[in-house]
Amino acid sequence: MNTSNESPILVTGAAGDIGAIGRNVASMLIAKGHKVRALVRREDERAESLRKMGAEVVVGDLTDLESVHRAIEGCKRIYFGMSISASYLEATATVAAVARHHGVEVIVNMSQMTVSQMGINDTTDSPQHKLHWLAEQVLAWSGLPVVNVRPTVFLEGFFLRLGAMGVRDNDELALPLGNARTSPIAAYDVARVVATILDNPAPHIGQVYNLTGPESVDVEQHARAFSEALGRTIRYRDVPVEPWSEKLREFGVPQHLISHLAVMASLHTQGRYDRITDDVFKLTGEKPMGTAEFVKRHAAEFTRR
Repeated sequence: MNTSNESPILVTGAAGDIGAIGRNVASMLIAKGHKVRALVRREDERAESLRKMGAEVVVGDLTDLESVHRAIEGCKRIYFGMSISASYLEATATVAAVARHHGVEVIVNMSQMTVSQMGINDTTDSPQHKLHWLAEQVLAWSGLPVVNVRPTVFLEGFFLRLGAMGVRDNDELALPLGNARTSPIAAYDVARVVATILDNPAPHIGQVYNLTGPESVDVEQHARAFSEALGRTIRYRDVPVEPWSEKLREFGVPQHLISHLAVMASLHTQGRYDRITDDVFKLTGEKPMGTAEFVKRHAAEFTRR
């Protein structure tokens, strides 16, 4: 750790939703002895728990200039992560402009692995993927020192948030993921990588890290890992994307997010998430957790009360 760096590290999206990457990053940096400033969108119990952890909490919106100035002023290192949103690019540009103004030393940008298969003539049909690709371009043009972190599918997304009800009620992992192989990663392991980079950013400036879980296997095998972890047979049922998306709509999921998830599912069936890297191990010295360990940690959410 660079103890001469007394300024706080800014963690955006610190009250975070899926997998709470920001919250975990904040906690890990505090454990390493850093001061942390956490930007949250509203004052609630999650903001309060960040304070109890030892973070300085700033309430604000990433698209609001005044909020972003308050958040960044006095910080030299930034973790930029934001939930899936139609305002993603506006938020990125706002943070980049204000970070330049304040002379920030590094931005660790949470992107996603699909971006590494995209280019000037080829994005995907997901509005969010396009925003992530454009966000990386904006950060490159900004001239700021940037590290791009690109995880594959999160275990928390399809396997927990979207799969838990079927596992809990019907002992089945009902997802529109086809028969292709995939290497999902736990948000906790992504947070470990981000905290490692922010602890000592100099060697990482300009790098892109592609993060995957420990193995790439088909969803049948992930279902077997569920069975092993829960001590009961969990079967995988491949479901069509359309009715699955319709159900998300009934649950009140925003259209921007539904479009993104539907494209991810389609890319998944095409084998686009059959990727494996050892970047997590190279950066942290520890392998990422596999599906069985992840399911054990969240066993209560997969089990009927």
